[in-house]
Amino acid sequence: MDIQDQVQALRRGMIGVTPEDGLEQKLKTARKEGRPLIVKLGLDPTAPDIHLGSAVVLRKLRQFQYFGHQVVVIIGDFTALIGDPSGKSETRKQLTADEVRANARTYAEQYCRILDPQRTEVRFNSEWLGAMGFADVIRLAARMTVAQVMERDDFAKRWRDGQPISLHELLYPLCQAYDSVVLRADIEMGGSDQMFNIMAGRDLQVQHGQEPQVAVFMPLLVGLDGVQKMSKSLNNYVGITESPDSMFGKLMSIADTLMESYFELCTDVPMSEIRDMMDAVASGSINPKDVKRRLAREIVSIYHSPAAAELADAEFERVHARRELPTDMPEVALPADAIRDGKVWVCRLLTVAKLANGTGEARRLVQQGGVSINDERVSSPDAEIPVEDLSDAVVKVGSRKFVRIVPR
Repeated sequence: MDIQDQVQALRRGMIGVTPEDGLEQKLKTARKEGRPLIVKLGLDPTAPDIHLGSAVVLRKLRQFQYFGHQVVVIIGDFTALIGDPSGKSETRKQLTADEVRANARTYAEQYCRILDPQRTEVRFNSEWLGAMGFADVIRLAARMTVAQVMERDDFAKRWRDGQPISLHELLYPLCQAYDSVVLRADIEMGGSDQMFNIMAGRDLQVQHGQEPQVAVFMPLLVGLDGVQKMSKSLNNYVGITESPDSMFGKLMSIADTLMESYFELCTDVPMSEIRDMMDAVASGSINPKDVKRRLAREIVSIYHSPAAAELADAEFERVHARRELPTDMPEVALPADAIRDGKVWVCRLLTVAKLANGTGEARRLVQQGGVSINDERVSSPDAEIPVEDLSDAVVKVGSRKFVRIVPR
């Protein structure tokens, strides 16, 4: 492709490029020198499940690979021992080496669902950071001032609020920046919350006599709640390894206002077609539900298959439009210790069936009117259900979670 066409394709979804013409200049240099660009992404393996939000950057990396460039994924097994302080109001818990290794293995399995393994190099930054002596750390620390570090909004806010900042946290952006020096990275990708860390990489490369990397920033995908960024800890996420039915159902729950950004960042549908759909929704000539179903099919097709997407669509229609039960419903047998005097406490029932993570959540679900047994709503979180009423019963939470209770 022509360089300008490549730039146009790559700029889709980006919210910032530093310098502004840097992407074009790097692509021209690569073509002139007959070499691929080194495109870097740092991943701290602190959460083992990749979701649509974290896939936004990975999908952009896949585009770079399509144009012939080399992606280097840095698994921050060393920096994860510090914990990225970006956007945090308190010091993060440090992971053990075993936790880091386990999470790193899971990441490697999942990102290959998006990236081309043949054009993906995986490096662990303990390879160079772990080999540094204390004198090396001091020399590296001399490259950045305390004033520079305190320009970060999160550190500045914690300082103003009297919240503690541990000394090791100040080293995190320096360590991540040094990764770029070691790789001689041409481009570093990241979310908008990584701006300080990526820009620090540019500064450190210049100090080491290297051509600075181009900083490319992608937006943070808003989660299913429509408010905060997609996050597993906030339970507002769609995991890329979830079943087609689960993915489809979750995507059908998003607010209409999120459809355009989800199409742009999570699918390959041309922008002109997306704009036409959004205009049709705004004019009332198309039902938002139909557009959302198209969105869900597109995303499920990417991570499963078009056939799986069609089946998930049909299942969603059957369960939610025709009010029929799911064809593949999980089955749960009640353990003996859940039964007292021939009855089961509803909150215990929900936790045993893995429909709630704990008693507190189970109580909230019942109080919010989201729990039913055989289509009869449970009104009190203190309700005790006779065991005979639970034989082959269907327990439903919200509109997407179903479990059938079966005999032991």
